[in-house]
Amino acid sequence: MEATVADAAAKPQQNAEIVIETRNLTKDYRDFWGRQKVRALKALDLDVREGEIFGLLGPNGSGKTTTIKLILGLLFPTSGEALVFGKKASDVSKNERIGYLPEESYLYKFLNAEETLDFYGRLFDMTPAERKRRVEELINMVGLDWAKRRQLKEYSKGMTRRIGLAQALINDPELIVLDEPTTGLDPIGTREMKDLILKLKAEGKTVVMCSHLLADVQDVCDRIAILYQGDLKELGRVDSLLKVRDVTQIRAQGLSDAAKQEIEEVIKRHDAKVLGIENPTTTLEELFLNIVRESEARPGRRATESK
Repeated sequence: MEATVADAAAKPQQNAEIVIETRNLTKDYRDFWGRQKVRALKALDLDVREGEIFGLLGPNGSGKTTTIKLILGLLFPTSGEALVFGKKASDVSKNERIGYLPEESYLYKFLNAEETLDFYGRLFDMTPAERKRRVEELINMVGLDWAKRRQLKEYSKGMTRRIGLAQALINDPELIVLDEPTTGLDPIGTREMKDLILKLKAEGKTVVMCSHLLADVQDVCDRIAILYQGDLKELGRVDSLLKVRDVTQIRAQGLSDAAKQEIEEVIKRHDAKVLGIENPTTTLEELFLNIVRESEARPGRRATESK
């Protein structure tokens, strides 16, 4: 793959077009009599910009799936609004510009990979020539050329995720929404899936992904939002959020044992080269767990984006 993890660290342009925007987005689930049963999402404000990979994180029941369904127009908000490409999420005309990989791929198990992608290509009124070219291209991209004529009922979970991703890309969408994209993949398949996601970004696509595998999010996402019990608890760039700001790390090259005990000025006097003075970073897993613990101890805190 040409795309690398380093590509994901490149900052999206601050003046890039806003692809997804939510303002005061709230969703209540109600019981049979219309009484509020649970508030799944509380006044969510965030935006996703063109060309970035945006991660949506949170424990089970935090509102991630509800957020995705509101963005896709599969649910209607109780209050507030979600805009996609400047249109209300309920406007179905936006869907031709979106690709969606759900957590569970609902595919026809008696079709093979070629037939599956051809079927979905027909839903987008693609010509036979376009469908054939796109099907071959996507099957090759997800590494299933060797199994393209096998029925999907014979596919492993990892193979099903791959063909699910190909299905989500059949219409060459500008926005791709991925729910647990690496579920069921072995370490090699996981690395290949992350490389595919980075390749999509390199092509100018915008990607929104949910995942419980925090290392995967840390590898590929530009920015993340962490939800807990429907509240937005953290929002910002991954590299900024993981920086340990009260600790300074100095990296140097060619130091003698004596020089290692000295500060930067002494390092220079020993003819050594300072490679960097920077803040070390924590892991996304540690950040995530700390936020959940703090939210349980001090409910009510809401996030402001870290720069």
